[in-house]
Amino acid sequence: MAHAAPTPGKVTTRRRTPDVFSPRTHAMAKVAVPVVLGLVYGYWAAANRRDAGPITGWNLLFGFLTALVFAVLFAAVREVAPRLRREQHALLWFAFTGCAIGFLYSQSGVSVLRSTGAGVVVGAGVFLVMFYRYYTHEDATGRHLD
Repeated sequence: MAHAAPTPGKVTTRRRTPDVFSPRTHAMAKVAVPVVLGLVYGYWAAANRRDAGPITGWNLLFGFLTALVFAVLFAAVREVAPRLRREQHALLWFAFTGCAIGFLYSQSGVSVLRSTGAGVVVGAGVFLVMFYRYYTHEDATGRHLD
C-alpha cells in the first residue's frame, strides 16, 4: 500500500485514540478493578496456604484480609504512581509487584530466599517494561508526550 510522505516544513501532530468508554464507566472501573484483582489475589493466596486441604473459617478470613490489603495497596499505587517521575513510577510498580508475587509464592511453603528471589525477578521484569513504557511515553517530569 502506498502512503503519502510527509511534506517538509509541515508539522504533523499525533492524534490520541478515541476514548470508547464514558466517564461513568471509568469511575466504576477505578473501583471495580482493584476489588476484582484483590478478590482473585486473596483467593489465590488462600488456596496456596490451604494446599488442597479443607476450607476453614481461618482460611476464608485470611483470603478476605489478603484481598482487602491487596486492593487497598493496588488502588494507592495506582493513585500515587502517576504523580511520580518515570524512574520512581516504575520503581513503585517494581516494589508492589515484587512484594505481591513474593508473598503469594511464600504461601506455598517455599523458603524465604526462594520467594524473595521470585519477587525480585518478577518485579525486575515489571520494572523494565514499565520504565520502557514511561520513558517512551513521558518526558522527564512525567508529562505525557502527545
